[in-house]
Amino acid sequence: MARMKKAKSGSHKTRPMGARSPKTMDEYFAQVSEPAHSTLQKMRALILAAAPAETTEAISYGIPTFKYNGSLVALAAFKNHCSLFPMGASVLAGIADEIKDYQVSKGTLHFPVDKPMPARLVRKIVKLRVAQNESKKRR
Repeated sequence: MARMKKAKSGSHKTRPMGARSPKTMDEYFAQVSEPAHSTLQKMRALILAAAPAETTEAISYGIPTFKYNGSLVALAAFKNHCSLFPMGASVLAGIADEIKDYQVSKGTLHFPVDKPMPARLVRKIVKLRVAQNESKKRR
């Protein structure tokens, strides 16, 4: 049987900050250092303002996730960036011109740890995801 290589310590560069199994969003944010902490809190407020009142907050796969008729969007802080996860690349493909200044990786938008995304862009992504989730519910 072939031996598997052991991962080097510190090789998980994309591990979210605050990845010590939080149970709530507040626990997750408490583990995130500044300036990412303030940036994620601002993003949280933008998302909640744009989402329907029935939207709930949860931890899913170890990161803050907003749910409305299923997963809506999620957030995470990493060492060198923060990420917005719109739960699939289809939303991002539809707004490619508006996100050209951001690094996009596997359906995830990366933004600076010290600067939240513009409110209008967050609103647009959330509204598109709400529409997607509502259309799945009607099927």
